Amino acid sequence: MKKVAFIMGAAVDLKFLKDGIEFLKERGIEVSVNALSAHRTHAAVNQWIKEIEEDGTEVIIAAAGKAAHLPGVIAAMTIKPVIGVPIKGSALDGMDALLSIVQMPKGIPVATVAIDGGLNAAVLAMQLLALKHDDVKQICINYRKELENEVLEANKAIVAEYNK
Repeated sequence: MKKVAFIMGAAVDLKFLKDGIEFLKERGIEVSVNALSAHRTHAAVNQWIKEIEEDGTEVIIAAAGKAAHLPGVIAAMTIKPVIGVPIKGSALDGMDALLSIVQMPKGIPVATVAIDGGLNAAVLAMQLLALKHDDVKQICINYRKELENEVLEANKAIVAEYNK
């Protein structure tokens, strides 16, 4: 089973994860999605961790804004890889969330992507899955080739227009 769990601190954060969720689903990777707060629903977060320890989840993507404790709380409760997505949600344009997620104490790391970087979190999760699953490794290789082709095609258009 190849499964990634998405969790966000508030339902409004879903818009920053939708691209990543769809990216994985389109490539045949199972996802689960929840919106639970580390502060307001801590008992539910604890129960959720117990469930994903048993349901085949291999990687967790946790998105949160402001104090952004959710990814760190989850990382403290499991040894599964946790990827943090800082969300722009306050007067500090997401820098508060970014610093909160990357400044984890020694021994409890959270891999962290850019502010509002849900798609990159999904790509990183896929790369982690590729360490164990050869079919996912090929999906990663194909995706990189797609990216390369997009850039080369854009370059052809620029060259054709400006290098006459």
